[in-house]
Amino acid sequence: MKTLLVTGGAGFIGANFVLQAIADGFRVVNLDKLTYAGNLGTLASLEGNPSHVFVQGDIGDRDLVRDLLTRHKPDAVVNFAAESHVDRSIDGPAAFVETNVVGTLGLLEEARDFWRGLEGPAREGFRFLHVSTDEVYGSLGDEGKFTETTPYAPNSPYSASKAASDHLVRAFHHTYGLPVLTTNCSNNYGPFQFPEKLIPLTIQKALKGESLPVYGDGKNVRDWLFVGDHCSAIRRVLDAGRIGETYNVGGNAEQQNIHVVRTICRILDERQPLANGSPRESLITFVRDRPGHDRRYAIDASKLQHELGWSPTQTFESGIEATVNWYLANQSWVDSILDGSYRMERLGA
Repeated sequence: MKTLLVTGGAGFIGANFVLQAIADGFRVVNLDKLTYAGNLGTLASLEGNPSHVFVQGDIGDRDLVRDLLTRHKPDAVVNFAAESHVDRSIDGPAAFVETNVVGTLGLLEEARDFWRGLEGPAREGFRFLHVSTDEVYGSLGDEGKFTETTPYAPNSPYSASKAASDHLVRAFHHTYGLPVLTTNCSNNYGPFQFPEKLIPLTIQKALKGESLPVYGDGKNVRDWLFVGDHCSAIRRVLDAGRIGETYNVGGNAEQQNIHVVRTICRILDERQPLANGSPRESLITFVRDRPGHDRRYAIDASKLQHELGWSPTQTFESGIEATVNWYLANQSWVDSILDGSYRMERLGA
């Protein structure tokens, strides 16, 4: 049974990855700081499962990371741990530098030292996989897609911090030989996403019949990637990716933000109409744009497809239907995380 040290494994993407990995027979040591976006309720189905070892802690705690590596001797480190919300990075960039840059540096140094002490097949097989974002590439015009060779041009404190962490991962490979892999993904959505992000926020506000804020003219474009597809891509890169390489992960599902919101309104009107019978699309309100809002992202994932045979299984239509259905069936999960400080208010104005 292979062991993975997963950081940020109680967050949205990390928890989905942990659930999938354990179902597939891995042992997971799950290190998560449990900030506002980390939720043990997402991992409730693993309670008592000996294949899941949860540890609350910070990737910046080098003594803790060193102890976990020494005691559990993982075959790979998969780094999801990150502050990830652009709007929050506008309000408080320092936390993003602390976790995404300083924290990743500490994790890399401990992983390097651990790897250096391994021998034989354990050393040959060890991997450090860093999960990043397409936002490091900046903004696209009406045409073209990001490839793995697109120059970095981050436009928000969040994407700048992720760009820095990507460069550190690359440097640790070229300087120290650490066997690293990097994935840069497009916008994820699906079960267990914290309701500050566009899709779950729209679902929750639409269910309550509240105003649905859309930034600017709503024509900002994102390539939407269902979280289950993203997790399977990470597993594929971990299994067969070439050391030192970067792989872009996309959903082949470019959509304008306004189309995403209108689609959610339509599905909810079919599933659970408002009491007054009015269409939820009438709740859409265009608000002042986010500062530095990138106009368009689009991922070229052909390298991942051609080299490793991965492609997404969900279309945007099937994925968004599944996501809305999940939130309708799991309102208790949403309620449990909305009793804290976040009340679906706008951030980063």
